[in-house]
Amino acid sequence: MDVSLEVSLLGGPDPQRGIGVVAPFDFALDRELWRWVPDGVSLRLTRTPFVPVEVSLDLARLVSEHETLREAVRALAASEPEVVAYACTSGSFVGGVAGERAMCEAMTTAGEVASVTTSGALLEALEELGARRIAVVTPYTESVTRSLEEYLAEAGVSVTGRAFLGLTRHIWRVPYRSVVDMARQAVVGAADALFISCTNLPTYDAIPQLEAELRMPVLSANQVTMWAALRRIGVYAVGPYQALLVRTAGPHEEPPPPAAPPVPPAAPPVAQPEEQEGWT
Repeated sequence: MDVSLEVSLLGGPDPQRGIGVVAPFDFALDRELWRWVPDGVSLRLTRTPFVPVEVSLDLARLVSEHETLREAVRALAASEPEVVAYACTSGSFVGGVAGERAMCEAMTTAGEVASVTTSGALLEALEELGARRIAVVTPYTESVTRSLEEYLAEAGVSVTGRAFLGLTRHIWRVPYRSVVDMARQAVVGAADALFISCTNLPTYDAIPQLEAELRMPVLSANQVTMWAALRRIGVYAVGPYQALLVRTAGPHEEPPPPAAPPVPPAAPPVAQPEEQEGWT
């Protein structure tokens, strides 16, 4: 059999729809973003320039400057994405609600396509779920965590409980066990949902376990970013046991299996130093 002839008859792969993603220079979870993306959609990622500044509110402002975002979006324009997402939680909440909207406007103008940010996507997801009281988990320092709470308060969302790690780098190395432990610490009041902040914090496999244990929707930075970006082009995010995705699933999608895997027993409480090392 002439294999080369047989392959040529396939005509090549189908064209993929594109989502542009602008991430901070230290973003390390490209593979996690892809897990929410269905077949037929491709991610086109670029990163902001390196800035030799300790992770803090100052760094969050630097990686989200409008000209930095415009340059990144212009770089993505050659691949013709249908929507552009800024995948950074702290960088998109540090300027408050008005600052987040201005960032979207700057990106939309630069690329002439719809734009979303992680923090804006979070507010969309909370609105979709009808959640106005949430517990919050972050890997950040106390000051950055407080800034997130201020952003949420400005949007009319109250924080009922919180847990944070105080990291300034290497956040992508935090294990799921630490995420689960922090979630258990944060859910101490009457919350409608739990939000796990930071696009550099792994969360995909922890979400279904936490929803099963805590009996509430669990949102994460990467999850809401991909959900909102895909929503802009009329496509549904994929992922099992995730309340946000089940609620907004398309009419022809198969429902997820009936139960999530059990959560292992709790580990010792996670230490929360004021200023340790990790971020985004």
